[in-house]
Amino acid sequence: MATRQAQAVIGAGYGDEGKGLLTDRLACGTADAVVVRSNGGAQAGHTVATPDGRRHVFHHFGSGALAGAPTHLSAFFVAHPMFFQGERQALKALGAELAVSADPRAIVTTPFDMMINQALELSRGTGRHGSCGLGFGEAIERCLRPDHAIRTGDLSKPHLAGCLWCIWTDWVPQRLRGLGLDRLPDDIMRHVDIETVIGRFLRDCEAYLDHVTLRPDSRLGETGQVIFEGAQGLLLDQDYGAFPHVTRSNTGLRNMVSIAREAGIDSIDAHYVTRCYVTRHGAGPLAHEAAGLAGIDMVDPTNAPNAWQGTLRLAPLDLAVLRSAIAHDLQAAASSAVAVAPDLSVTCLDQASCGFALLDGGGPTSVDPQDAGRRIAGGANLPLFGESWGAGRTHFRPVGELARAG
Repeated sequence: MATRQAQAVIGAGYGDEGKGLLTDRLACGTADAVVVRSNGGAQAGHTVATPDGRRHVFHHFGSGALAGAPTHLSAFFVAHPMFFQGERQALKALGAELAVSADPRAIVTTPFDMMINQALELSRGTGRHGSCGLGFGEAIERCLRPDHAIRTGDLSKPHLAGCLWCIWTDWVPQRLRGLGLDRLPDDIMRHVDIETVIGRFLRDCEAYLDHVTLRPDSRLGETGQVIFEGAQGLLLDQDYGAFPHVTRSNTGLRNMVSIAREAGIDSIDAHYVTRCYVTRHGAGPLAHEAAGLAGIDMVDPTNAPNAWQGTLRLAPLDLAVLRSAIAHDLQAAASSAVAVAPDLSVTCLDQASCGFALLDGGGPTSVDPQDAGRRIAGGANLPLFGESWGAGRTHFRPVGELARAG
C-alpha cells in the first residue's frame, strides 16, 4: 500500500502567526487539497489576502477556500451554526470554494454556551482570561455531560428542540451555580426571549445541514492532499500554556496525529509558523512585553482592539521559548505510528528593519531581516521551510526560492 502523506500548519506562539497565509499558499499549490480544521472553532481568525485583492478572515471555513480547497471540520472542531451561514455568504461573494464536510462527532455550540461564557468573563472584571465570548470552552464543558451533549450528528434528530430546552432549564442554572454566579446578567437577558432564541437556532442548524455533508474523519484517506490547519498556537495549548489563560483544545500535533491514524495517513510534514516577533491578543502572561519594538513596524488590520480581547500586545521573539514549545509538541506525537517531519516558517519579515531584536533566554541580539529566517529556524532546531515578506501567498518565499535569490 502506498504511503499517505499530509501537510500541517501549526502556530508556534499565541496565535496570529500567519497560519492562514501559509494554509492558503499550500492549498494554492495543490490541485486536490482539502483543508482539515483540527482544533478550535469559530473564535479562530485566520487572514488570507489573494493576489487579486480579495481578503477574508476565516472562522468556520478552512483558509484554503479562496485557493479552491474544500473544508473538512474534524471531530476536534467545535461547530457554530449561528455564524456559519454569514461567513458562507461572504465567501460566496468572493468566489471561494464552499464545499464543507464535518465529522458527526464535532461538538456544536449553542446560544446558551455563549451566554454563560460572556457572563463568566464579565464577572471577572479586570481579571479576565482573554475569552472571545463565543462559547467555545463552554460548549466543550457541556458536552462532558452526555445528557446535554449536542454534536453535529445530532442536528437532524427530532429531539433537538427538547435537548435545547433541557439545556436552558437544567444545564444553564447548574453551570452558573458551579461557576459561583447567581444568574445571567441583565445586560444579556434584557434582549433575550428564550423561545425566540431556540427557534432561531433551530433554523441555523437546518441551514447548516443544508450546506455541510456528514463525513467521518476516517474517510479523509479517500481524498487527495490533506492539509491540517491548526488554530491558536502552542503557547495557548490546554496542556502546555499558562493556565487559565489558554484555549480549551490541543493546538498542535496531538489532534492531527489522531485524525491521521483514523484516516490511514502515514506521515505529516509539520510546518510550524512564527512571526519574527511575538503577539498576544487577550489576557495572560507575555514575557518581555513592550509598548513598541525597535525595528518593528507592525501592521495588522485583522486584530483591531475590541471589548473582549483588548489591544494586540507585543514582545520580541525569544528563541528559547519557541524551541521549548515546538520540542514539547513533537514529543507529544513521538509515540504515535505517524511519522512527523517538522520545519519552520517565519512571517512578517517585511515589518522588520535592520537591528530588530531576537532573544535566546538572555539579552537581545540585533538581527538583519534578510538573515532572520535562518537564525530563527536554527534557534528552534528546525530546517527553514520559508519566509513571508508580505500579507499574501505571493509574498511567501519557500527555501528553494530563497536560495536562488541569494
